[in-house]
Amino acid sequence: MLKSVINAVMLAAAVFMYNNGAAQTPARVQVSLNKVKAPMKPVWACFGYDEPNYTYMKDGKKLLTEISQLSPVPVYVRTHSLLVSGDGEAALKWGSTNAYTEDAQGNPVYNWRLVDSIFDTYVKRGMKPFAQIGFMPQALSTHPDPYRHHWKPGAPYTDIITGWAYPPKDYKKWGDLAYNWVKHCIERYGKKEVESWYWEVWNEPNGHYWKGTQQEFFKLYDYAADGVKRALPTAKIGGINIAGTSGRGAQQWTNAFIKHCLTDTNYATGKIGSPLDLLAFHAKGNPKLVNGIVQMNMSPQLRDIATGFKIAATYPQTKSIPLIVGESDPEGCAACGMATNPSNAYRNGTMYSSYAAATFARKYELEDQYNINFKGAVSWSFEFENQPWFYGFRDLATNGVDKPVLNVFRMFGKMGGNRVEAVSDRMYALKIVMDSSVRGKQSDIGVLASKNAKSAAVMVWNYHDDDKQGPAEPVQVTVNDVPSKLVTLTHYRIDDKHSNSYEVWKKMGSPQQPTAAQITQLQRAGQLATFVSPKKVKVGSDNKLSVDFELPRQGVSLLKIDW
Repeated sequence: MLKSVINAVMLAAAVFMYNNGAAQTPARVQVSLNKVKAPMKPVWACFGYDEPNYTYMKDGKKLLTEISQLSPVPVYVRTHSLLVSGDGEAALKWGSTNAYTEDAQGNPVYNWRLVDSIFDTYVKRGMKPFAQIGFMPQALSTHPDPYRHHWKPGAPYTDIITGWAYPPKDYKKWGDLAYNWVKHCIERYGKKEVESWYWEVWNEPNGHYWKGTQQEFFKLYDYAADGVKRALPTAKIGGINIAGTSGRGAQQWTNAFIKHCLTDTNYATGKIGSPLDLLAFHAKGNPKLVNGIVQMNMSPQLRDIATGFKIAATYPQTKSIPLIVGESDPEGCAACGMATNPSNAYRNGTMYSSYAAATFARKYELEDQYNINFKGAVSWSFEFENQPWFYGFRDLATNGVDKPVLNVFRMFGKMGGNRVEAVSDRMYALKIVMDSSVRGKQSDIGVLASKNAKSAAVMVWNYHDDDKQGPAEPVQVTVNDVPSKLVTLTHYRIDDKHSNSYEVWKKMGSPQQPTAAQITQLQRAGQLATFVSPKKVKVGSDNKLSVDFELPRQGVSLLKIDW
């Protein structure tokens, strides 16, 4: 009897210690600052969205300012509907600029006022357009009516496909539209500035966005690219921002597009080949609801990226040109909130943050594996004006308040120089993640590290596909080869108590009409916070710096070391 009581007490004590993190084996992280892997390219410094008219609205400008400030390099911004006809009214999955109309005789009339408002907003902040030549102006569309859609969350996605998705009735006018647009940009911003931009034709021609044939799309591309190059021969243009890159049909499209640009007769010029200065494709994950709990899945997203890299590496002409993941996200529809799509409930809290950290680290691994020119991965998330607070859109901010995910990019902004060797005994291997994501009993406690001349940064995350809370787990970080005996250590953190406006909002009672004082508090909570304030730390005689801490599930830490 006594033995049974003792065993019961010991078991209860063990459970208590586990739940409080005391009985867990620490995740061991080793960073070697002298073992350089590759440049720490700021591939994360790219963002995009469907609704171009949000750009110059109040919260849009505020967020773009914050995005520009978090990056040490110019941020690229990609948006749809820059040539769509309309009055400039902003709406979900809709935008317009009325850049092109025709007079009574059918002559082109160009109006760059709204397009300029968009690009002015970027350029004034030191940002760069990833300028999308699309979609089809109503006056040029072969099926001009119906044209304006009024899509709402929960409605069929196909409801957005109207006259803007069709081929032009006159390809020469289409090419001249591209020519005049680029020519106008040179006059407004200068040749050197426009040379630093990327240009692309259309979006996801293998999906809903294109109602023509494959050859009609190649013709569309040829005329647009010819127009761009006539205006600025040094402009960088490419495509095709294919959807579902790893699918068989998408691979066929991508290979056919590359071969067309390399060896086919150009529809616009009659010569062989078409300009291809960059190659872009899309990559999406696939979350779902399992027994009422969101379960993420990064495998499809990483397989899409691997496929795009592999295709580019196949051709000598595309192996070294910039490769851009034109949309790189946990799933497909930014404007589908969690009320209509419950599997999107990950977006407000720290799960989105840890997912971003874990996937970007694997993108770097894929770059190393395929040895290509990985230039950027566009996070297709921005903000939605005049929408409910924390509605669950895939956005970086809500009503001018930053969400936790934006702070991951603030962390990335503090990393630079070169990526260095960093290993964790709790980080899932790339192959496992590509095969089955992170579904094991243990979470993925992973690491990404960088070093430049006078500082280093170590990002550590605790990620799992299942959106469940768990006890904070101990982490032991050892940084080797520290080139100074005295450093300043700053520990930044994203978790339920740090860098998290969502948790603060919930504690307020989830107000849909917060007071001015509450908004100020939420804005402050939305900034990147320190877990441990900056402090001077002595480095051991062996040039090693050890840092121990506990990291909650779905939390992210960044150790910044300055000397």
